[in-house]
Amino acid sequence: MTVTIAIDCMGGDHGPVVTVPAALAFVRRHADARVILVGLEGEINRFFSKDGLPGSERSRVFIHHAPEVVEMDDSPALALRNKKASSMRVAIDFVRRNEADACLSGGNSGALMAISRFVLKMLPGIDRPAICAVLPTMKGVVYALDLGANVDCTPEHLFQFGIMGSSLVSAIEHKESPTVGILNIGEEEIKGNEVVKCATELLKNSELNFIGNVEGDGLYKGEADVIVCDGFVGNVALKTSEGVAQMMSFFMRREFTRNPLTKLVALAAMPVLRNFRNSIDHRRYNGASLLGLKGIVFKSHGSADAFAFGHALDRVAETVRGNVLSRIERHVALRQQRLQENS
Repeated sequence: MTVTIAIDCMGGDHGPVVTVPAALAFVRRHADARVILVGLEGEINRFFSKDGLPGSERSRVFIHHAPEVVEMDDSPALALRNKKASSMRVAIDFVRRNEADACLSGGNSGALMAISRFVLKMLPGIDRPAICAVLPTMKGVVYALDLGANVDCTPEHLFQFGIMGSSLVSAIEHKESPTVGILNIGEEEIKGNEVVKCATELLKNSELNFIGNVEGDGLYKGEADVIVCDGFVGNVALKTSEGVAQMMSFFMRREFTRNPLTKLVALAAMPVLRNFRNSIDHRRYNGASLLGLKGIVFKSHGSADAFAFGHALDRVAETVRGNVLSRIERHVALRQQRLQENS
């Protein structure tokens, strides 16, 4: 299956310095992949003389000039109304016209969400898009959503997030019935606010493999394949987790460099430290999906380097190959059919 990804090369903190080399490396790794590099043509072209791509690989790389750039501090409304020729908008348009299977951008999150929703529209039966990211756990990984797109949610929204997250895990992790939990302040059913309690009832009475409430520590214990929450809680949990990981790295680095003896111990422990660093390296989990749209759109971390952006491209390709959109539509249709039968 050929996968074509439109890349907003100007997005993120570093722009083409990161996005173009990562895209070229991605094409080398995947013989069935094509990329459309969208952005300022002059800035993109200057990377090709250095790279020296073979002819067969160069034939799978396309450059499309886009004269405008959505800046990181642009408001979503400004980007949507006034920058219709931006690299972000043009990349999403490729998905709308079915000329690309997916879009990846490291640019302004609010603008990406607004433009994607306006251009691609929502899937039938889905009210709002949700940001879904992959996080490491003691047992593997967990897919958490929403992580910032929707601050205020209804029980129905949380239920829809469960459907979308389960569909994504089925596609990428090849699990027929992934477990779904809802993030809460306790495992007991009586815990939580009314929105969470009502969402729990919807999830419990659905065809999803719902396991109930999951507390914050359960997120990283791997208690569920999918964790559902609203965007406010999810974003706070995500940023807190990133801060804890940075603090742990800081303390370990400080202690191992305290004196010559600890430096010697660090040298002896280097293989263990390297494996530990790889396990919690956020770059390996880069790439958050904007689920619920009539098209596949991914958000890369704005500060991502080429290594992290490459992992995001791999995640996009896996999602395309897994037919995630059709899986979500099938789950939603089953739910609507069930509601009609019970009405």
